[in-house]
Amino acid sequence: MPLRDHFRPPVSKRSSWEGFHGCWPGVIVQELVDHLPDRYVAEPRVHLGQFYEIDICAFEQYDVSEPNPGDRREANGGVATAIQAPPAPTLTIDAEFPEQYAYEVLIFDLERERQLVAAVEIVSPANKDRPESRQLFVAKCYNLLQKDVCVSIIDLVTIRQFNLYTELLALLNGSDPAFSPPPPIYAVTCRKRQPGRRSKLDTWSRPLAIGEPLPSLPIWLSETQTVTLDLEASYEETCRVLRVP
Repeated sequence: MPLRDHFRPPVSKRSSWEGFHGCWPGVIVQELVDHLPDRYVAEPRVHLGQFYEIDICAFEQYDVSEPNPGDRREANGGVATAIQAPPAPTLTIDAEFPEQYAYEVLIFDLERERQLVAAVEIVSPANKDRPESRQLFVAKCYNLLQKDVCVSIIDLVTIRQFNLYTELLALLNGSDPAFSPPPPIYAVTCRKRQPGRRSKLDTWSRPLAIGEPLPSLPIWLSETQTVTLDLEASYEETCRVLRVP
């Protein structure tokens, strides 16, 4: 079945991109579960920024019957040393920290204490809307690769004409001749390896097109072990579940 444009009619009038991108990671996990060796487990992750998700809430219990800590007295009648106020900062500036929007599938190696070995990152419009957002996404992928995590990027966002894969390559002083000019939608797997003193980056890149089927991507679990991610199968199942036309 063909790739739809989820950001323009008629699809955008029937189904939201938020719903599709939120559902797709879970379907990808279902697609992978029958193909992953027993020592590996895949889990979906969806994070829509601090206004939409709170991962952990921590509360400090305070007993109102207890005296103020600053007023406690020593047993010999002396006054305990009061807690010191923190020092004033030497500089305060206006700073904006762009929200990180993540739609992803993470694969862990259970025999290595749940070590992260692969990540499938599904790009959202928020990842491409500003230079700061694009830099954060690229830096995230770079850091994962640096830690020997295989990274796959799936970008179906047709309303932002940026290519995060080519920006990642530019950060590494590289380029992909097949992506000149860079297509706005694409799928790619990136894998770092160390054959000698210098590290290498291998990529399996595929430009995408509306009306064409999605490709399959290799996912590296170790130096010698891979699993194939059938994007078309998980994509069509997500469309079926959500009744995307």
